[in-house]
Amino acid sequence: MSRSSLVSDQDLVLEPPADAGAGFAARHEALARGYGVADDPADPAAVLAMPIVLHLPKQDPPRRSAVLEAAAAATVALCLDERVGADGPWNEAFEAWTAARIRKIARRARGSHWHAANDVPGVTADVDGAQARALVPGPVGELDPRIKRLQIGGTELEHDDPGQPAAGLPVLWINPTLNMTLGKAAAQVGHAAMLLVGALTEEEARDWAAERYRSAVREATPVQWIALQQLVGRGLAVAVRDAGFTEVAPGSMTVIAVPDIGLE
Repeated sequence: MSRSSLVSDQDLVLEPPADAGAGFAARHEALARGYGVADDPADPAAVLAMPIVLHLPKQDPPRRSAVLEAAAAATVALCLDERVGADGPWNEAFEAWTAARIRKIARRARGSHWHAANDVPGVTADVDGAQARALVPGPVGELDPRIKRLQIGGTELEHDDPGQPAAGLPVLWINPTLNMTLGKAAAQVGHAAMLLVGALTEEEARDWAAERYRSAVREATPVQWIALQQLVGRGLAVAVRDAGFTEVAPGSMTVIAVPDIGLE
């Protein structure tokens, strides 16, 4: 996608990311080329996945939309972290994951379990007090015990209406017809953020990095969803089409990412 099709005319003046050299460019180029083409291994335990841990405390739980925004930010931040680069300690694991079908599995944590999750290699994002941590991908059969004990399903958060997204933010629009759980939605917005940053130019990606990959997650109305699908068809937005392993039918369009609000 070209700059004219993906970026608002109201560009922001931002500081460069911490890693402003060739390393960032190479990691962005890897996402821009595409990924996820290898077949699954015969052994289900060898399937590769990125765990995403959602911090869901009992007292004063965060907004659902903020948790999803944190999940999206953490995912793309890990994908562009210098530690996944050619000489980084996460490179081998990350490249193996991106060569396979992209899978993410969200789990929930609170209290001491959340603190333990932050000792597992990964990246944490905080959005308005909501926190999510994307962990280095690996085989599902070799999951760190501190993460394996965390529940995948269970606690939900009420759907909220955070209002109009701030001007200039990318917006990740959720399909209103699928009624995805919080964990499923977290995985889907994470994938949408990956697709979006891969569609940006390197300069745009650096600008987004300087904003810590902040986005707005919103649930589309049925009318908005129709308009969003038309943007995808015109090459003006990117869409996640789910493989159908959990919750939704194969090929379902779960999230559509656009660079700014784009709709009334």
